[in-house]
Amino acid sequence: MGHVCAAAEQTPFYANSFEKAPSAAALSETGRALFFDKSLSASGKLSCASCHDPAHAFAPPNALAVQRGGADGRRSGLRAVPSLEYTQNIPAFTEHFFDDEGDDGIDQGPAGGRTWDGRANQAHDQARLPLFSAFEMANTSESAVVARLRQGRSSMQLRKTFGAGIFEDPGLAFKAILLALETFQQSPAEFYPYTSKYDAWLRHEATLSQSERRGLADFNDPAKGNCARCHPSGMRAGAFPQFTDFGYSSIGAPRNLAIPANADRRFYDLGLCGPLRTDLAGVGKYCGAFRTPTLRNVATRGAFMHNGVFHRLEDVLRFYAERDTQPEKWYSRAADGSVRKFDDLPARYQINVDMQTPFGRLPGGQPALSDQDIQDLAAFLNTLTDGYQNCCVSPTNIPRRGPYWGANSPTPVAPRSK
Repeated sequence: MGHVCAAAEQTPFYANSFEKAPSAAALSETGRALFFDKSLSASGKLSCASCHDPAHAFAPPNALAVQRGGADGRRSGLRAVPSLEYTQNIPAFTEHFFDDEGDDGIDQGPAGGRTWDGRANQAHDQARLPLFSAFEMANTSESAVVARLRQGRSSMQLRKTFGAGIFEDPGLAFKAILLALETFQQSPAEFYPYTSKYDAWLRHEATLSQSERRGLADFNDPAKGNCARCHPSGMRAGAFPQFTDFGYSSIGAPRNLAIPANADRRFYDLGLCGPLRTDLAGVGKYCGAFRTPTLRNVATRGAFMHNGVFHRLEDVLRFYAERDTQPEKWYSRAADGSVRKFDDLPARYQINVDMQTPFGRLPGGQPALSDQDIQDLAAFLNTLTDGYQNCCVSPTNIPRRGPYWGANSPTPVAPRSK
């Protein structure tokens, strides 16, 4: 068995080594079946859709900071579960990202990779992680996954797609599982439909309200929200915006005591430099940095930030406005009553925290965002929710007018500085 699995690992992942060459449609259909199949988990109670619910933008259907899983279904995770939508353009992780559509001489630092710390480069790499995570599906081996699935409801679908003998080679069968899941997650209509009100507006098929337009202006304004620095809002070369630059930032989110692991004051989730990612452990300049998520469908979420510490979009926006001007509102206090600013980062890594606008103002000072700005930004972010009733014709049927369409299009912003 060992030499069979070794041979499977040496074969390029996308090389067809199956008895039957599967079509893209068959792969997607099989991936859909697997996505909802609880036999993929050791407990038999958890499917991909349990944490990535299609009815909630492929994110959790609840407001829990972290989800529960494991062999007994009761073990809590370490991070908020991200959406699987709009991940199709995420580049492979690199420590030195150069934007080939901007100033390609600027090293923008770490970028790319999937998950909060970028440790999975391809969708099939990402699909593999929860299968063996001790606090998710908690499988102990590839062969255990295959054996359970062979007796599950998706077994006939796998045989139909890959050939009747697919389960005879556990290594090949496991590859089939990952390939099908990856293909399903590349389905445009479900995972990147671009059917929000904002998309309709970019197509000149909708009108933004005054509040939404003010929110978009604040979003792009380097002196106010400055959100577009990390969440670009404009079209580029005719492509719709992803609302992420795929980079990494240390925001200094407050420590979330709703995560059981955080009961131990010695424990810190440091993102790029651990504990889940291990190859960059000890690279101090990366500690506390997490990948910038897309803001598409952000208004549908029940938990925000990498640790799920916030549960209302308006609270996230207010934190961005007041983190430095009123830190006492957001952080815990020490025994002497002093504010523990950046209480989820060891002191030696707090130098990594982002201090660019809207951050960086002095305590007691005027926030970069007013109450009205926060309301308007929330209104704008709600336009990024897919399913807008008047949206949308196919973008291929719309005449292109260059990188940005029309006078109402967002203003291009400079890439973030690291």
